[in-house]
Amino acid sequence: MDTGAEMRGGQRQVLLLMEGLHRAHHECMLIARRGRPLWHAALAAGFETLPAGAMNLWRRSMEADLVHAHDAHAHTLSAVASRRTFVVSRRVAFSIGRSAFSQWKYARARRYLAVSRFVAETLVQGGVPAAWIDVVYDAVAPTVASGDWNPRHPAVALASADPQKGRDLLIQAAGIANIEFVLSSQLAQDLQRASMFVYLTRSEGLGSAALLAMSMGVPVIASRVGGLPEIVEDGVSGLLVENDPHQVAAAMQRLLKDPELTGRLIQNARQNIESRFTLTHLLHATLASYGRALAR
Repeated sequence: MDTGAEMRGGQRQVLLLMEGLHRAHHECMLIARRGRPLWHAALAAGFETLPAGAMNLWRRSMEADLVHAHDAHAHTLSAVASRRTFVVSRRVAFSIGRSAFSQWKYARARRYLAVSRFVAETLVQGGVPAAWIDVVYDAVAPTVASGDWNPRHPAVALASADPQKGRDLLIQAAGIANIEFVLSSQLAQDLQRASMFVYLTRSEGLGSAALLAMSMGVPVIASRVGGLPEIVEDGVSGLLVENDPHQVAAAMQRLLKDPELTGRLIQNARQNIESRFTLTHLLHATLASYGRALAR
C-alpha cells in the first residue's frame, strides 16, 4: 500500500519491488490513490490495483500473507484496518511523534524496513526496538547510461520547491562557480546530458536520485546529511559537501577541472551500485525482512 500523490522515489521503489516479487513468483497487489501516477503505472504494468482506503485494506488483507505499508498514511491505515501482519517502509529522516496515537501506531507494525542506517537510528530514538528494524536500501532500475562524460554539459539538480532540498544553495553555488545548471523534473532524461548531479538537501533519508545518477555514469556532489554518506563515499564514489554555497561551488569546479578524478568517481560509483543497490539486493533484503515479521 502506498498513498502518495506524486511519482517520487518511494513510489518508484514500490513498482520496482513489485516487479521483483512477481519475477520471484510471489503474488502481490497494490492499494494506491485512484488516478494518481502510481495507480496508472501499476495498472500499466499489469498489477491488480485497488483504491486506497480502510475498507479495501480490511477486505483484501485477509487474503494476504502480509501487508507492506510504504508511506505514513498507509502505515496509519494498516494500524487501523489490516487484518494481517503488516510491515512499514520508513524513508524519511525526521523523528517519530511523541503523541499517544503515534506511539500506538508505531507499536502496531511487526517490522520496519528503514531505507538507511541513519533512518534506522531515528526509529530507535523514537522508541522502536532495534530488533524490529532492518536496513533495506533502495535499488536502481536498469537505465540507459549517459554517454562519455562531457564537462561542457550543464549541472543537473532536482526541480523541487521544498525548502529542505537546497535549491537556494544551488543557485548561489552555481553563480559563484559560473556554472550553468538545469532544474530537472525528468531526471533520467536530463542526466543523459549532465556534467554532474548536484544533490543539496537539509534532510534526507537516503537519496535515490543520487543512486540513479551514479548508475548512469554522472558524477555526484551531495550534502553530507542523513543517509547520503551511506551511498556516496567522499572522494571515492562522489563528493560530499557541507551546505555552504562556497564549498559546493568549489566541488563543482573541482569536477570540471580534474577529469582524472571525475573518471575515478564515475567508475567507483558504478561499481558501488552493482555491488549494493540492484533489484536483487532489494528483493533479497525485503523477503528476509518479511520472513522475520512472519516468524515473530
